[in-house]
Amino acid sequence: MKISIRRSRRAATAVALGAVLTLTATACGDDGSGTGGDKGSEGSGKGKIVFWDNNGGVRTDIWKEIIADFEKANPDIDVEYVGIASTEYQSKVDTALQGGGLPDVGGVGAAMLAGFAAQGALEPLDDRLGKSSLSGKLNEDMVESLKAAGGGDGTLYSVPTSANNGVLYYRTDLFKAAGLEEPTTWDRFYTAAEKLTDAKKNEFGYTIRGGAGSIAQALDAMYGQSGITSFWNGDKTTVNDPKNVAALEKYAGLFKTVTPAADLNNDFTKMVAQWDSGTIGMLNHNLGSYQDHVKALGVDKFRGIPQPTGADGKRVQVSNPVDGLGLFKSSKNKEAAWKFIEFAVSKAENSKFNESAGQVPANTEAATDAWVSKAEPTKLAAQALSDGSTTIVQLPYYLPDWNTISKAENEPNFQKVLLGKMSAKEFLDTLADQLNKAQAEWKQQAG
Repeated sequence: MKISIRRSRRAATAVALGAVLTLTATACGDDGSGTGGDKGSEGSGKGKIVFWDNNGGVRTDIWKEIIADFEKANPDIDVEYVGIASTEYQSKVDTALQGGGLPDVGGVGAAMLAGFAAQGALEPLDDRLGKSSLSGKLNEDMVESLKAAGGGDGTLYSVPTSANNGVLYYRTDLFKAAGLEEPTTWDRFYTAAEKLTDAKKNEFGYTIRGGAGSIAQALDAMYGQSGITSFWNGDKTTVNDPKNVAALEKYAGLFKTVTPAADLNNDFTKMVAQWDSGTIGMLNHNLGSYQDHVKALGVDKFRGIPQPTGADGKRVQVSNPVDGLGLFKSSKNKEAAWKFIEFAVSKAENSKFNESAGQVPANTEAATDAWVSKAEPTKLAAQALSDGSTTIVQLPYYLPDWNTISKAENEPNFQKVLLGKMSAKEFLDTLADQLNKAQAEWKQQAG
């Protein structure tokens, strides 16, 4: 898929909080003298570095395996692993930006990249990548996506590790028993959700994400049904287009009708666990939970297919952020930190990581490994993104305020929509107003 996000050079951005950033010894193995604006140093290429995993718990085991491989290959470097839950990662980094304690290396995906880059927290990586063993071996679209998400000036602040994609998981055994067709279209999706629901027996057709991370899933359902193919119409967002309003009304109407009431507060971990252990027909998540479903259900009771298409057979879905590894500018051992990034995204390690995560490898050599074709959701997602059947609506990850707008400021409002305390139109008009202001501010700063 080609990434087409408007780019223009943005002016230097002042730190939003206006605070002097103090970087402590904990993160960089230094004596604690690092201060705000400290450019760090290359270091000796030996000793200790600290790595923050931005999906701790979910990815802890595979990262510890990669770290063990790295330390075996580089016995003079020790990597301290710190696993942080995805829902807490941004606040953890923001706190460290103000008070100190940033790591040397951290997971930095597209959704958080602009905010970190705007505060000068990340090391530009173009030159390092150009001189490394990874040069020419990374998926170009993933690289371009992260460049675009970094703020619009084309600088690379994170080396891609993987791409995710929205998936509709469904219970093949339940569909077969009910005589239902595969939910390849939105009409079939809604029909199945209703038919598979028997609340008295605690059986539901669908589980909806009402807790942390709910906005991206709601946007995916909206644009998928409305068929609108661009997030912007000029400088105004399309989120509150009447077609999207109608789509959200229908989607939110599923709550407590064909979904469990507990969905109101479910983040992805609770939602996935609930689906794996219960009798729920369908789940929207991404490739990352595939292995969880295999462990819980086996490969015979479910499938993971691309998002449903409209009546015209065309699929529209919002972009899923590319994940990656960033080098924090304050590091006092950048040489060792870069060695770790380079190793983690090498063919063998990147393949190992993505096989565990069920995602598409950024390393193009790793993407040819046999497991990719054997993991059906990954194979189908890759096909859907390359066969012309899918249009991607690019979310504005480049906006420094995107993560705040799409999470803290609107997740509570989406819960009000589910509960019937706020209309879909009011919710989307509020969201649109915030996005339009953020876009105008970004364009003004970009110059």
